[in-house]
Parts: sequence; structure tokens; C-alpha cells
Amino acid sequence: MAAVLTGALTLSALLTPATHAAGYGDTTITDVVVDGGAELALGPTAPKTFKVSVTARDDSGIKEMKLRVTLSGYVYRSSDRGLTCTAKTATTSTCTGSWTVDTSNVSSNDAADDHWYVETNVTAKDGDWFDTDRAGTFTVRRLARLTADAGPEPVGRNASLTVTGRLSRADWATGTYAGYASQPVQLQFRRQGTSTYTTVKTVKTGSGGALRATTRAGADGSYRFVFAGTTTTGSATAPGDHVDVR
Repeated sequence: MAAVLTGALTLSALLTPATHAAGYGDTTITDVVVDGGAELALGPTAPKTFKVSVTARDDSGIKEMKLRVTLSGYVYRSSDRGLTCTAKTATTSTCTGSWTVDTSNVSSNDAADDHWYVETNVTAKDGDWFDTDRAGTFTVRRLARLTADAGPEPVGRNASLTVTGRLSRADWATGTYAGYASQPVQLQFRRQGTSTYTTVKTVKTGSGGALRATTRAGADGSYRFVFAGTTTTGSATAPGDHVDVR
């Protein structure tokens, strides 16, 4: 692939109908997984490596598979380190490859609006075959960062408590993080001695991604902000900030 494919981006895989496909016999693709199904979010500079796994089936078994990833407007590229293929059963095999993306070579944030595709060529042991440039599709998102700071500390029971923070996201054009304004973010609380956070309220980020939420301090515990993400930006969760209530 072109140089744009040597860095970091967020990926979320979806198996799609093979609308650009051709084949012979009963060879089929049964599953496509990008980065283990996790969200792939890429920062402004650091390269990120992700894996793509494709599972195919044929009554005679799978002889060979080729995988590539492609972004619209760029040439396709094969795995950086070749493929590792494993026969799961006599009829089904899974092949996995790795790709590295480097956003330091991306000059525009518009890449977060593009779809990336998994191209696959499968050959069965009996000569059947299946080729598609839409075995799977995934999106490239911008990495988000989120902070939270609760105060005053310590705080009186039932007194007003303010949690401030900032939501920012990778700006691939400048190689930095920039504030992300007008975004809904949840304020969550976890009581000391428990493991579950509950949502207290939802607030929106202001200028430069600034966050400010007020609540009443009822018990010792930790406060954090949680951002669900958007179509162009990954999700983010701030580390919990513990507050001592007296």
C-alpha cells in the first residue's frame, strides 16, 4: 500500500456482503475479524500494528489464501509479515496477517471518513476458488484522550463537588492532539468498595474540549468521564479520580 499505510488509526470490522466477488464451486468466506474485534484508534504520530483474520470454508478443505487491505484512493498492500494459516477443521481454515499504519504520513483528517477494505483470494484443495475485494470493511478513527479531576479534596458530605477535564483527539494533519468541542460526555461515579461505575449526568464539552460537571458528594469513591466516540473519533475513558468525603 502507499506510505499512508505505515501508522496508527482506529478500526472496527464489519462483515459485509461480497458484492464485488467471483468464484467457482462451494468455497465461501465465513468470518472476517479486524484487530480481534476491538476498536482501533490511532494517535497523531505513533505507528500502530493491527491484525486481520479471515476464515474460509470448502468441502475439500482450504489450500491457500491471500489477504490484502486497501483504502480508497490507494494501492492495496499485503501483510507486513506474511500470513499464518491454521486448519480449524477438515473443511475450514483461518489465515491471519498484520498491517502497520503510520498517521505521521497522513496529511488530512478526512481519512477518518473513508472505508478500508479486506481483499481476499481463497483456493480450495479441489480447485474451487473465491475472490472478493469486499470480504470485510472497517473504519479508521482518530484516537481520543479524556481527563478528569474532582475537587475539592477532601470534601464535606453532601457538599458541592466539581469535576473538570478535557476531551481531545488526534489531529493527523498537525501531528498533535486538539480539543473536541460540543460532544456529550458522561460523568460516572464508583462508590468505594465496589467495582461498578454508574452514570451521574451527561454534559457537553466546551471550547477546546473543556469539561465541567457539578454534583453532590454523598460517599467516598471515584469520579470519571466517559466518551462514547463518534463516526470519526474513538471512544475514551478518563482514569477515575478518588475523592475522600468527610
